[in-house]
Amino acid sequence: MTYSQSNLSGNQTISDLFILVGFSYLNKLQILLFLVLLVIYLVTLMGNLLVILLIKLNPSLQTPMYFFLVNLSFLETCFTTSVIPQLLVHLLVEEKTISIVGCAAQMYVFTIMGLTECCLLAAMAYDRYVAICHPLHYTTIMSGQVCVLLAGASWVIGISVEVAQITWLFSLPFCGSNRIHHFFCDVPPVMQKACVNISKNEIMAFIVTTAFIMSPFLLIILSYIFIISTILKLPSVEGRSKAFSTCSSHLMVVTLFYGLALITYLGIKSSSNPESNQIISLLNITVPPLFNPLIYTLRNKEVKGAFRKTVVDTIFSQNQRN
Repeated sequence: MTYSQSNLSGNQTISDLFILVGFSYLNKLQILLFLVLLVIYLVTLMGNLLVILLIKLNPSLQTPMYFFLVNLSFLETCFTTSVIPQLLVHLLVEEKTISIVGCAAQMYVFTIMGLTECCLLAAMAYDRYVAICHPLHYTTIMSGQVCVLLAGASWVIGISVEVAQITWLFSLPFCGSNRIHHFFCDVPPVMQKACVNISKNEIMAFIVTTAFIMSPFLLIILSYIFIISTILKLPSVEGRSKAFSTCSSHLMVVTLFYGLALITYLGIKSSSNPESNQIISLLNITVPPLFNPLIYTLRNKEVKGAFRKTVVDTIFSQNQRN
């Protein structure tokens, strides 16, 4: 990143707020986008909260895989909530402003949840590796203490890395125009507002972030190399099919999450067409949290069975009261 001399010294320092240009170019169509996003957000909340509730209420789902799924659903809820409610407000108002403090708070939550999810997906891949490659030792290896340690490590990495990065970013002075051509406070557009030359720091931040994002991804790939190798060695087609079905949901979630994330942050972006970049970012924020609960419920007999049991028990208890 390079900075002109005027940007380094002559422009007015930004000290109060940013203007998020967002989807202003849609004009009256912003109302339609508001309605679509409102429905998506409500469905996302209900889906993830329902998954958490089902797992907590059903003893049959108190296993390592569903323990991680509770964490994943909580992460997805916080991830989308850090951005979508404010976007919904901005779609209805003329002045799409956010204070610098609010911008920092949004970025803290968004980035922490994103990196923690990367690490948690790696922990879930390890769980599937143990379940398929070492089934006889699964309960011993994946004890409650190990599950808590893996989930805790995911949170510690996400919080420590992103708190350090975002605190550093907001310690810089911002100057020039306070207009951000995005619908939320993402790292790249906010970093461009810094009025000091941060080329070396930016490269270092990119390397660190990429390392912490891609390391879990490489661990996931390694886990699935062993998983697929083990599945292919099973003697029966039925056995291979059953083994693959136990990890297919996680594989779909990983593909969806990392696919959109890599397109959003490492893909080819057009500086002359920020609108298309915003659409890609919007898909990254809305699609995984929306579809992950569906993937784990529609493809999972245990969750569907727990849902039916919960509904039947609720109806039965209600009839007894009447």
